[in-house]
Amino acid sequence: MAKRITLYSAKVCPWAHRTELALKESKLPYTRYEIDLANKPEWYAPKINKASKVPAIAYGGPDVPPDEPSPDSTKIAESGVLLEFFADLDTPQPLLPKDPIDRAKARFFIETVTPAYTSGFFAAISGSKDPEAIFDGIEVIQNLLPEKGFAVGEWSIADAAVTPFFARTEVTLKNDIGKYEAGKGKAAWEKLQTDPRYARFRQYFSDLKNRDSYKETFDEEHVREFFSKRFVRDA
Repeated sequence: MAKRITLYSAKVCPWAHRTELALKESKLPYTRYEIDLANKPEWYAPKINKASKVPAIAYGGPDVPPDEPSPDSTKIAESGVLLEFFADLDTPQPLLPKDPIDRAKARFFIETVTPAYTSGFFAAISGSKDPEAIFDGIEVIQNLLPEKGFAVGEWSIADAAVTPFFARTEVTLKNDIGKYEAGKGKAAWEKLQTDPRYARFRQYFSDLKNRDSYKETFDEEHVREFFSKRFVRDA
C-alpha cells in the first residue's frame, strides 16, 4: 500500500502537471502544495529538492503540514522519475498495462514524443520557429498512436507525459500568445482543428481532455495569464 504523498507542484509547469495527472488517475490520496516559481519558499530547496524545481514529492513520514516537511519522509523529484515511481506503486488504478510489450511501448512513446513535440512547441512560443513547427511533432505522435484509444490503447503514464504540452499549445496558439509574428498562432491552431491530416491527433487530444484527471488539474485561465506575460511579442 502506498504511503503518504505530498506533491509540490505549480499550475503553470507542464512537467509538474504530468505528475499530477498520473496521481489523479492512480486514485491514490495525496496532498498538493502550490509552489510560486517566481518566489519559492526558503525551505523548499534545502528540505524538498536541492535543484529547487517542481515537481517533487515527500513520500511517507508523519502527517505534517506541507510547508513543514519532515526529514523522515523520502524526497523524490523529476517528472519522468515520478511517473515511473507512481506506476511502480500498488495503486487502485494501474498506470501501466500488464503486458511487458505494452509497457515498453508506453515508455517508448514518452521517450520519443516528449522531445519531438516539446522542441517545436517551445521554439514556436519563444519566436525562434514558426508555430507550424508543432506539426512535425504531431506527425510523430500520429505514427505511434493506435487507430483508437490512448497511446497504448488504455490510458497510461505515456498519456500523462504528453497531455500538458498539448494543453499549453491550445492555450497559447488559439490566443495567439508567443513571440512569433502576430496571427500565426491562431492560423496554426485553425489548421490543426480543420486539416484532415491531423484528425487522429484531434481525437486523441479530445479523449484526453474529457478525462476527469484533466478537468481537475488544468487551470486554463491561470496558464493563459502566465504565458501571456512570459512570452510578450516584440513591438
